[in-house]
Amino acid sequence: MPDIATTDVLVLRQMQPEVMEALDGRFRVHRLYEASDRDAFFAEVGPHILGLAVGAQTPVDAALYDRLPRLEIVSNFGVGYDTIDAEEAGRRGIVVTNTPDVLTDEVADLALGLLLSTVRQIPQADRYLRAGKWPTKPYPLTTTLRERRVGILGLGRIGHAIARRLEGFDVAIHYHGRSRQTEVAYTYHATLLEMAQAVDVLMVVAPGGPSTVGIVDAAVLSALGPDGIVINVARGTVIDEAALIEALQSGTIRSAGLDVFAKEPLVPQALIEIDHAVLLPHVGSASVHTRRAMGRLVVDNLISWFDGHGPLTPVAETPWSPR
Repeated sequence: MPDIATTDVLVLRQMQPEVMEALDGRFRVHRLYEASDRDAFFAEVGPHILGLAVGAQTPVDAALYDRLPRLEIVSNFGVGYDTIDAEEAGRRGIVVTNTPDVLTDEVADLALGLLLSTVRQIPQADRYLRAGKWPTKPYPLTTTLRERRVGILGLGRIGHAIARRLEGFDVAIHYHGRSRQTEVAYTYHATLLEMAQAVDVLMVVAPGGPSTVGIVDAAVLSALGPDGIVINVARGTVIDEAALIEALQSGTIRSAGLDVFAKEPLVPQALIEIDHAVLLPHVGSASVHTRRAMGRLVVDNLISWFDGHGPLTPVAETPWSPR
């Protein structure tokens, strides 16, 4: 077991100050983002790197693993890790960790905020008042959350937290996932299209990755109907963005509340110009409290691993058990 104080850890992109300070206090940290010659940097330090601290949405693939022959663990900042080739890591005996649970409530809160903002047109009403239009005439009546049927795509940790919040609004809750969850009383649908036909709000909480790219497509959007609303706090790639824009422009669905996009931070101008959509710059977990907790878990996973206690939150593709 290496001396943790002299263990070499690589950071690809600058992370928040608290994370960098904690890493510097426990490891010998190497910063790729400060290197003027990346090839020379990898040639010098690559053979010594045992740990990798990865910021959100930072690509990690087989080519990078090749440059880090002694790598043991990748500690990811974020619950989503679709930009990390975890399956390849598993084949190489590398453990990948993420930061579940600590951001669940924050993201669930924002999902409900997006739903309410979209249904009641809160941002649009704010803009209406600021533009001085209220003295001329009242803001138009909006749709309502009453009697709506909400379908959750991905009933994992965050999906469950959203569902618990929705119960307080007395709406019908449906869900679709890989399998039925017998411990919940919500209505299960074996296919996404079947669920879309049964609901008028689609709450997207499914993980990103090749298996979910574009699964919310034109057929699913059409099935929601003209009063349909799409909320996405998962990954932008889960929705066919072009189909969503067309559905919003044509009135196939009523509106959308989006915190994520296919090619962040780039957002299609056509989507920006749709006034009845609510768009946020991927801020689901972006509170000081939650980001600090996520950062602590990134560091704690590395500390636990190099202290010989194993990873705290390994992902499914790289399960770990004490030998």
